[in-house]
Amino acid sequence: MADNTNSNEKQLYYRKKHKEEMKHHILTFAMMIAFTLIAFGLVIAEVSALFTIPIILVLAAVQVLFQLYYFMHMNQEGHEMPALMIYSGIFAALLTVLALATIVWW
Repeated sequence: MADNTNSNEKQLYYRKKHKEEMKHHILTFAMMIAFTLIAFGLVIAEVSALFTIPIILVLAAVQVLFQLYYFMHMNQEGHEMPALMIYSGIFAALLTVLALATIVWW
């Protein structure tokens, strides 16, 4: 009897956890769609490029973070090593772009 109760509690816990994760996925997806529509709206409205380009880059960076944390599950336990590798790759890419930009424009 105790095993059955424990099993039911675990099942309820996981069901609640999955429901909460699904809410986060749906909310994140809706925000990403909104960010995309904002970017398209800025381009269609022919807003100044000095304003549009940085806004689009910020929206793209936020979408990348959403992808990593919610859709690739980097916010869950046990994903520390893959997260470290991804962040190391991003850091190396940024250093490479910075070095090449410095060489080209200096």
